[in-house]
Amino acid sequence: MDEERPLLHSSEAPTFNKFKLLLAVFAAVLGNFNFGYSLVYPSPVLPVLQGPDANPRLRMDTSQAAWFGSVYMLGVALGGFGAMLLNDLIGRKLSIMVSAIPSAVGYLLLGGAVELWMLHFGRFLTGVAGGVTAASIPVYISEISHKSLRGALGTCPQITAVFGALALYALGLVLPWRWLAVVGCIPALLMVVLLVFMPYSPRRLLSLGREEQAERALHWLRGADYDIQSELDAIKHSIGLQKRVTCSQLAKPVYHRPILISVVMRFLQQLTGISPVLVYLEPIFSQSNVSLEPRYDAAIVGLVRLVSVSLAAVLMDKAGRKALLYISSSLMFLSMLTLTMISHDTPKPPGPAPPNFTAMMEGNLHHDAAQLASNQTVVPLISVVVFIFGYAMGWGPITWLLMSEVLPLAVRGVASGLCVAASWLTAFALTDAFTHLADTYGLYVPYCFFTVVCVLCLLFTALCVPETRGRSLEEIENYFRTRRFTDHDHPDAQSTQTADE
Repeated sequence: MDEERPLLHSSEAPTFNKFKLLLAVFAAVLGNFNFGYSLVYPSPVLPVLQGPDANPRLRMDTSQAAWFGSVYMLGVALGGFGAMLLNDLIGRKLSIMVSAIPSAVGYLLLGGAVELWMLHFGRFLTGVAGGVTAASIPVYISEISHKSLRGALGTCPQITAVFGALALYALGLVLPWRWLAVVGCIPALLMVVLLVFMPYSPRRLLSLGREEQAERALHWLRGADYDIQSELDAIKHSIGLQKRVTCSQLAKPVYHRPILISVVMRFLQQLTGISPVLVYLEPIFSQSNVSLEPRYDAAIVGLVRLVSVSLAAVLMDKAGRKALLYISSSLMFLSMLTLTMISHDTPKPPGPAPPNFTAMMEGNLHHDAAQLASNQTVVPLISVVVFIFGYAMGWGPITWLLMSEVLPLAVRGVASGLCVAASWLTAFALTDAFTHLADTYGLYVPYCFFTVVCVLCLLFTALCVPETRGRSLEEIENYFRTRRFTDHDHPDAQSTQTADE
């Protein structure tokens, strides 16, 4: 069967019109743009709401600031659970479109807030939207993509999330915080308009028995001149092997191994500290005495994220998933180790009171100018940049991609929602704890924890993650059924089989 021979390594690989496929991917990933934008919303907003000029009805103390930063993750977890039902009930495309409702309502509450509860509830709703899109968009993209482009297109959710965060950092330099919320409504509305004209997933249609619609969708995605028959047959064959999965059947390796790999990867991804670092980026730079203004440092980091994740997209189908994960883990480890040593050596203020993390956001600390200048350094900025670069090269985009690649079709909708929920419940706990740990012990303790997690990421990649470069979704699923890839001529097959067995 032609599906057994990787297209990336074939000189006779069929060509197809990529424009409509790219258009469908663009329409979907606008939801990820909104996800990245809303995730880092507190970074420029909290310094204002904790400053001396803040509206007394909206001013936040330490606990309220921690809740404002972390309640988003609770919303994402709930959205992930919701996606477990929506993905199989109404399909991937409609699930993505539905996410625009809580997103728009949440931004309206944030932009028009006159009480604290409106800020917290608005942020929670944008999190719900983010959870639905995080669970649905990678699956939708993987199911409409040709396997020769799936690696590169699989990084698009992460790229657009990064671009959304960068847009927030950049707009935060010039727009008031209420207008930042208003701007956030635009991508969600544009996403809905474009998705109306995009096709449903061919795999989803075939699983529902709608063969004619699936053929039309695949022709639309590949072009009228492309012979879709071999791809259609492979999808049908894969679906034919699927049965309704019961709880007892989840014990089979074909189901529990890919689910465990996906869940643990999302769990470790969050334990690296990426969410609290991004959410509290400006306060972290304030406490680290970086020589530039924190808001400019945040914009620099956002730009670095965009460049690095774009580089990962180029290398994804050339270097392979595991190679990038190794590089990513190593860079994150080295940068976190440096930050740990720097924060451990930073002199603590005299007396029993620990350094106050949130006070840095309030602007209430007055330092002697000469003393502050002597303590300023670019090393924390460089270390954070390297950490973000490493994360965006591997553990950022590849975790999203592998989730959509390895999960079996029969449980893909539910399992993707489970992955998102587990990931963001972890992010909620970590983001909330980060503020209190930084207040009590300084940045040393959380940085030390993140360093250890980066080592675990390296070990997990070596022992558990299969190489999926150049494989069709059907080949990947068969790997978990037979413990080997069917194509022994694939350059990564032998090494991957050895590593995983």
